[in-house]
Amino acid sequence: MTIKQAEKLPKDAVPVFLIHEGEPVARHFFFSHLDAHDREYISLIQKKLNIQAGVSRLVFLPGGRKALVLGIEKRNIFSHRKAILLARRAIAVSRTERIPHIALATENFRAPQIKDESELAEIVAAQMELANFEFVKYRTPPTDGWFFVKTASLFSKTKSDVNGAILRGTILGEEINKARALSNTPGGDMTPSRLAEAAKKSGRETGFKTTVLDLKKMRRLKMGGVLGVAKGSSEAPQFIIMEYLKGKKGERPVVLVGKGVTFDTGGLNLKPEHGIYEMHMDMSGGAAVVHAIAALARLKVKKNIIGLVPAVENMPSGSSYHPGDQLKTMSGKTIEVLNTDAEGRVILADALTYAKRYNPKLVIDIATLTGSAMSALGQRASAIFTTAPELERALRETGEKTGDFVWPLPLWEEYEEEIKGTFGDFANTGKTRYGGAITGAVFLWQFIKDSSTLQSDSGQVPWIHIDIAPRMTTIEGEFLAKGAAGASIALLAHFLREF
Repeated sequence: MTIKQAEKLPKDAVPVFLIHEGEPVARHFFFSHLDAHDREYISLIQKKLNIQAGVSRLVFLPGGRKALVLGIEKRNIFSHRKAILLARRAIAVSRTERIPHIALATENFRAPQIKDESELAEIVAAQMELANFEFVKYRTPPTDGWFFVKTASLFSKTKSDVNGAILRGTILGEEINKARALSNTPGGDMTPSRLAEAAKKSGRETGFKTTVLDLKKMRRLKMGGVLGVAKGSSEAPQFIIMEYLKGKKGERPVVLVGKGVTFDTGGLNLKPEHGIYEMHMDMSGGAAVVHAIAALARLKVKKNIIGLVPAVENMPSGSSYHPGDQLKTMSGKTIEVLNTDAEGRVILADALTYAKRYNPKLVIDIATLTGSAMSALGQRASAIFTTAPELERALRETGEKTGDFVWPLPLWEEYEEEIKGTFGDFANTGKTRYGGAITGAVFLWQFIKDSSTLQSDSGQVPWIHIDIAPRMTTIEGEFLAKGAAGASIALLAHFLREF
């Protein structure tokens, strides 16, 4: 979709009238762009149809132009969260009505939480891109083809040039959709090696270097966690390294670590029928890292960013790792396997250890780690755990702006008792069935804390764990196509631009 700033209503564009409940259409930005007969007619339509919040109508005006009227909440309860959904809804309804060219006004999305016009335009553009995506690769197209909105003209009352902001939002939306396509790809087609190839391709197209460690190199590094999980599959594991180094020379990088389990059966602790169907999306954290870096590269952000994605399949076979196995990780610490379905934290243990090689100033890992996070938060926010309270606040604020919501859970030393191993250093599940999201995070913490190579002037270099399992897939009412949600990419891209 092409989104651009406009000053004059194009002849072929359908103006979208976003009308607050109880307000006359005459107050709308586009009202003055219509001729007298059309203004009179659309005012009559509003009264006759009693347009309220949630109602949408395609109106054929006497002058020959179409107009799309969407009823929205009363102005006094309209918020930025509602504005995010409204941008998606405008595209979703336009697709349903098969409108190829639309026009919108930024003022319809303004809420007290966002005052900057450029920032608002960027966010609206990104949300429209997300709503204009649908994963149709494996479906037979209808006779008239798949329908997507082709162009959107965005009007602003301010004289400032918002085209740059629109372009930034478009880039971000495009990269999120590419990550969604990766995650939606069936496990038979998205293997560890193909995920590595996708990362290489993205690097070539956007400007970051990609290196892939093969089985031999991982053995040399003694990555027992990655190698152990991968044992049950005929697909060899891949350790994907992405380097985007456009910051100051010698400046310590931010390291992003993404879980890349391209299909998770649960291993010998096989998942039940209802839990296995969507497990091709268990590499959503890895896809997020690839395309967060791609977005930052396309935005020409002057930062040093490293991405690490351990990519494996977790399969049951005669060669699978077993419950009760002791895996020696790259750190030298051992993992006592109590459940082969808690594999994500096992491979991330090696990746977090590898991250220390870069002497980073911040480490963030992103993973569809636990169903417990979903039990705690539902499906509307990812869980975050961090050693830096100020970064937790910044992430929550960034999530509110971007619609990529996150919520904190505790990371307390007392929980370490829950993951002490009996015969190894750490067990990969807690001692009880309670607090699984927390014990998963605390397990990862053991592989990034207390390292002499990770010290800053203020002490321990901060680490953030984002459990995106609650946001792995879209849900009803979000005006997004079914499938992967692309969680954490907008969050990371906005956050790291300012960090």
